[in-house]
Amino acid sequence: MPLLPILGSPLTLLAMVPLLAIGFNYLKYVDNDPEGKIIDATNLHAQYDFIVVGAGSAGAVVASRLSEIANWTVLLIEAGGDETEISDIPALAGFLQLSELDWKFQTQPRADRAFCQAMIGERCNWPRGKVMGGSSVLNAMVYVRGNSRDYDSWAEQGNPGWAYADILKYFTKSEDNRNPYLAGTKYHGKGGLLTVQEAPWRSPLSIAFIQAGKEMGYENRDINGEIQTGFMLTQATMRRGMRCSTSKAFLRPFRHRPNLHIAMNAQVTKLLIDKNNRVYGVQYFKNNVKANVFARREVILSAGSLHTPQILMLSGIGIADHLKEFNIPVVSDLPVGNNMQDHVGLGGLTFVIDEPVSVRTDRFATAAVALEYLMHEKGPMAFPGIEGLAFVNSKYAPKDGLWPDIQFHFGPSSINSDGGQNIRKITNLRPGFYNTVYKPLEKSETWTILPLLLRPKSSGFVRLRSKNPFIYPSVDPNYFTYKEDIEVLTEGIKIAINVSATAAMQKFGSRPHSIPFPACAHHPFMSDEYWECCTRQFTFTIYHPTGTCKMGPSYDPEAVVDPRLRVYGVSGLRVIDASIMPTIVSGNPNAPVIMIGEKGADMIKEDWGML
Repeated sequence: MPLLPILGSPLTLLAMVPLLAIGFNYLKYVDNDPEGKIIDATNLHAQYDFIVVGAGSAGAVVASRLSEIANWTVLLIEAGGDETEISDIPALAGFLQLSELDWKFQTQPRADRAFCQAMIGERCNWPRGKVMGGSSVLNAMVYVRGNSRDYDSWAEQGNPGWAYADILKYFTKSEDNRNPYLAGTKYHGKGGLLTVQEAPWRSPLSIAFIQAGKEMGYENRDINGEIQTGFMLTQATMRRGMRCSTSKAFLRPFRHRPNLHIAMNAQVTKLLIDKNNRVYGVQYFKNNVKANVFARREVILSAGSLHTPQILMLSGIGIADHLKEFNIPVVSDLPVGNNMQDHVGLGGLTFVIDEPVSVRTDRFATAAVALEYLMHEKGPMAFPGIEGLAFVNSKYAPKDGLWPDIQFHFGPSSINSDGGQNIRKITNLRPGFYNTVYKPLEKSETWTILPLLLRPKSSGFVRLRSKNPFIYPSVDPNYFTYKEDIEVLTEGIKIAINVSATAAMQKFGSRPHSIPFPACAHHPFMSDEYWECCTRQFTFTIYHPTGTCKMGPSYDPEAVVDPRLRVYGVSGLRVIDASIMPTIVSGNPNAPVIMIGEKGADMIKEDWGML
């Protein structure tokens, strides 16, 4: 059939030429856009040099860096799909939790009711990213490296090469810091793949928070620099007012590399291990079809602190007695799933003010705000939720003041600020608890501090619940096993109360919310006993599970991987993600996990003679 009758007259065709030109140019732009969508590899090779499992904060980095070697073939397998337009918008981060981009983990309820008592079923939600970029797509984009002593401690525990002096270069390698007063300094990088900057919008309360810190004797400093102790406006993984995930930073610009294949919506369920204990590939499911793919050199597990131990255990690498419960043949008897550490704190610590300067949904959910963001990539929609950070010392911290034990996350809003629409759901609060404590504040101006315990003594564990890889493992954070954790955290809460009492905050009429938690009302309000009760009620974490495949020397009975991240008892297998941390870092782990990805990739290159 001739073409012209279908399209119409020659004049009609002529009129369509500009539209066709625009269309072709758009397709060309999309194809060459460094932030264009990931291409899902549908026809996989039977074998690759390297298989990376998980495209999260570490896996995206590892796959990107390994594929820099042109004659190495790399397969990256991710259980989720690509990011969405919603996930790009900082202010909508909370709506990603409990969505299809979230694995929707929950903690295991405990007979002793030690924590999460105000939550439905006494389960705290633990969102984990099921998407390209992993949890760097769901998080609040906070860029914090931790304390130099964290890494020096790792080295002292028998992990050479992991001291702060060794790993600083990997932080700066990734970083493209766009704040002029930080970029290019000794502690920051310029021109890296990961954009770091302050948010292009902030509330008046953010400056008051910094001023409050100064009143309390804390400097406004670069908390990612030489000294961590102090107050600072949040550095965030953002680019032009949008989220800069590890997928956007490390994968999208290189998605056309012929030696890099990315398989999305493909869940790895098992490692393939031969009779010599060599890992030679993985089993995965895509479109409900089981398949195998093989690795010539290595498999790298970067599935995160919950899924990496699950995959290991399902493959016969784990605590022998636990594996035998499920009739899983033991390949290597290792303490997989132990040593799980997390930052825990008091949720919902709310302060009321008199001035209309807080962030409320009813104030900013307007067409004008949306248009400002669409046209200029600015305004409240570019607000990442956490405006300020502080690292402070309780009376239990080291006396030199250089290794703070409490972190504050400051936000110009609170549990009530969206009228009970979404925050209540993602925190899994019981309706009765929310209605009693926070519903009366729905028309009020509020702000919050989340005080977090940085170095808990208590540790939890991950265990299988089934041999079925699609049944989530059991997660028990085991919070507050050590009384010292409650004591340190209580001191942190008192320091947070002092922030509200400063002259900077009193300009807004700041005072603590006075409705007590119902189950804690029998304690004197704001007493130590009251705060302990509140912490066990509204137990809050911003989802920093680490350490479940601990890095350590061969003589460490709790070690799963060696200092070069190779799994003990097998060959051809490394773990490169947050699960290798011997002890949790003093701060948000996203930046440290990216650093681990950078260093891990270099180790692989070194071990294969390419660096």
